[in-house]
Amino acid sequence: MTLDVPHLKTWIGRRETMTDVAAAWPLAALAATLDRDDPLPKAGDPVLPAGHWLYFLPVALASALGPDGHPRRGGFLPPVELPRRMWAGGRLTFIKPLRVGEAIRRTSEVRDVTVKEGKSGTLVFVLVAHEIAGSDGVAIREEHDIVYREAPRPGQPSSEPAPAPDGAVWRRAVTPGPVMLFRYSALTFNGHRIHYDHPYVTKIEGYPGLIVHGPLIATLLMDLCRRERPDARLATFAFRALGPLFDTTPFAVEGKPSADGASAALWARGPTARLP
Repeated sequence: MTLDVPHLKTWIGRRETMTDVAAAWPLAALAATLDRDDPLPKAGDPVLPAGHWLYFLPVALASALGPDGHPRRGGFLPPVELPRRMWAGGRLTFIKPLRVGEAIRRTSEVRDVTVKEGKSGTLVFVLVAHEIAGSDGVAIREEHDIVYREAPRPGQPSSEPAPAPDGAVWRRAVTPGPVMLFRYSALTFNGHRIHYDHPYVTKIEGYPGLIVHGPLIATLLMDLCRRERPDARLATFAFRALGPLFDTTPFAVEGKPSADGASAALWARGPTARLP
């Protein structure tokens, strides 16, 4: 496929602003999805890390969806005509808490569009920067990496992910399943069929099972910090997706705090003891 790269780069600098209210119910539903028996959030409570991903959800008409369940290409994001779209990673800075019940605003900007050639074919990386603000000003700054890629060629071997680190001090086993993935898809209004439509993901996209959402894995890693260090405040978090996890096999989220306890290395350990 030939991509009109100069045209895609005209999206750099495009901005959009969305407003929402930091409602309590999505936070309670996320806690249940993570198997946390937390008290019900009430007005004024802080929105915990990763909770902001439950707001500012795009509402695309059913007639505007593509065959994969995503909104059709174009709009705020560049119209990259490659069939696979993935959340590849991100970097977050938590400046101050958002509060349950307050009006919140997200300002987003397309910062870069980069085309690369990899072993699997053409890759297009889109970098989006977000600022999320509440009544007291900017609370979260986030950089979001999106990658678009070609469908796999027949017989193309999959790349072998790197081994997961040894020496984990924190560990939690996770058994993903269609209910967990459906709940998270519903919470984030994510229509991407790879997360809940087994015939589609296995027969059309060629994966062995339903794919665990990248931001759900990131949320589980942040939740691991909360479980192990409930007294600490998360200041920054960065993550990168190296490969998929599926609902067919349990995995683990693991961590190792630094000697001074001020930071921690976090990772997910796949079923073959490798990084996803």
